Amino acid sequence: MLKDYRSITEIVGPLMVVEGVEGIKYEELVEVRMQTGEKRRGRVLEINEDKAMIQLFEGSSGINLRDTSVRFLGKPLELGVSADMIGRVFDGLGTPIDDGPAIIPEKRLDINGAPINPASRDYPEEFIQTGISCIDGLNTLVRGQKLPIFSGSGLPHNNVAAQIARQARVLGEGEKFAVVFAAMGITFEEAQFFIDDFTKTGAIDRAVLFMNLADDPAIERIATPRMALTCAEYLAFEQDMHVLIILTDLTNYAEALREVSAARKEVPGRRGYPGYLYTDLASLYERAGRIKGRKGSITQIPILTMPEDDITHPIPDLTGYITEGQIILSRELYKRGIEPPINIVPSLSRLKDKGIGDGKTREDHADTMNQIYAGYTSGIQARELAVILGDSALSDADKAFAKFATAFDEEYVDQGYYTNRTIYDTLDLGWKLLEIIPRTELKRIRDEYIEKYMDNKA
Repeated sequence: MLKDYRSITEIVGPLMVVEGVEGIKYEELVEVRMQTGEKRRGRVLEINEDKAMIQLFEGSSGINLRDTSVRFLGKPLELGVSADMIGRVFDGLGTPIDDGPAIIPEKRLDINGAPINPASRDYPEEFIQTGISCIDGLNTLVRGQKLPIFSGSGLPHNNVAAQIARQARVLGEGEKFAVVFAAMGITFEEAQFFIDDFTKTGAIDRAVLFMNLADDPAIERIATPRMALTCAEYLAFEQDMHVLIILTDLTNYAEALREVSAARKEVPGRRGYPGYLYTDLASLYERAGRIKGRKGSITQIPILTMPEDDITHPIPDLTGYITEGQIILSRELYKRGIEPPINIVPSLSRLKDKGIGDGKTREDHADTMNQIYAGYTSGIQARELAVILGDSALSDADKAFAKFATAFDEEYVDQGYYTNRTIYDTLDLGWKLLEIIPRTELKRIRDEYIEKYMDNKA
């Protein structure tokens, strides 16, 4: 028998304290009935003897302490999951907002989930094609990987996110693939951009969208990525699908954590964020991966904006420790009109070597990747030297590297947001650009690959 409590003693921001409770559990779902008859939801955040602190999803405005009752529902926040979720748009708490029919759930799952047990993890090693050359060719995404995108305020990470969601696919016949897209704290215009882009391009037919807007409660923002991950886990491990989950923007999520932490009067950590930020982010990131004996996989691309483009900020800094690499967007390339403005020099996919090569992409992939990196960094150095000393100070090889770096930015990186290149297109384009460099300088590629793949054999 569920009991109603009328013993609210304090409300601070989105937090409410109820006294005289018994038999209450951490993370338990709560129903708050206001004096007007309106119902709001919350969850138990903390228990101390007979006191419970409740986190309200819809905020606390308009609540009368004396006339409001609280009912503890005896279960955690859950998401009703079904294969019918594919092609649908939900709000941050899993309620459909696309005017479609209600989802009839096959089961209801606790959104808090659990990180994958390391002992049961299978190693990521299969290639995922995004259609973006800078990722596929140089920072390869592998099934089961966590590869974040680090952006800055005003940079087009939304366009990159939409492009990856639209173009991503797994190679191989009969492989079931889906995209789960969760947006946190975005504007109405941004949400409409994503919905329109998914709808116009047909990507919605294999996607599940969760949209938390900037004017939605901060508490909902904390639940949104967990809703999306729960949906992804169901599709991957119970429907045997390969799922790519894109989370944007994790910075808004961390800001919501900080807001709740301040309301709880917790001792702040770095830059005012709670001391458990690392643990909290890890509880999200570590739900991606592959499980031994299961066909499906979850690959995760978190997107976060670095305040003031500071990569040492706590959010990107801690994310870098937990994930397997990072894709970094460059403000300089963006100002030059290069789309997408991915800076390959600091970008890194730590698992790229596991997902490339003969039988996965192509035999020449690793060699061309290493040579392109070497040629591009040499070209940047040559361009900087020319600015200081003039072109006359450059050797013929330096001039070739400088020309290669410029052509690389303009042809390889600058592909636009609606050009979908196969991995073979990307590798062939790399060979075409490497012809700019004298053959004697191609020291990272085996001779047999040069003979086989380079058009200009001279």
